[in-house]
Amino acid sequence: MLLLVHALPDVRERALALFAGKAQRAVGLRGDVVIFVTCSEEMQKLNREYRGRDEPTDVLTFPSLSPRVLGDIAISVEIAAANAAELGHSTEAEVKVLILHGLLHLAGYDHETDDGEMQTRETALRRKLGLPVGLIERTHTSLPKRAVGRKPSAKSAGSSSRGGRR
Repeated sequence: MLLLVHALPDVRERALALFAGKAQRAVGLRGDVVIFVTCSEEMQKLNREYRGRDEPTDVLTFPSLSPRVLGDIAISVEIAAANAAELGHSTEAEVKVLILHGLLHLAGYDHETDDGEMQTRETALRRKLGLPVGLIERTHTSLPKRAVGRKPSAKSAGSSSRGGRR
């Protein structure tokens, strides 16, 4: 697990790295993952390049074709901070929610096509790991609207390793 941080106000980098390892084990993934926490401007560039959407998003995943390297997760700390403030929890907790979400995408889940399978798994793991409400749950409940710039559902960029699920 490699955590690359561009800017993390109010977030303990070591706590995120420890959480990421714990979450990766909980998801049942083995292999290397790079987590890149960056600004919305960089996320917009990645979203435009890999998904053809010229807007920032909270989380993107990039699965690897190598069996030892699972892939990369990119997270916007600015969107995470805005969503955390709106939902009433810490930026660090929100980044953890995004890490878990990204790990599930790397495991092959795709909430846009799997009839609730990813949501069920994310909800169970979120509760086990002590995290606040997850991304998928937010789109299916009457929680407050998300911060400006947040996409309703972030989808993986790149190829999936599991039968079309991302």
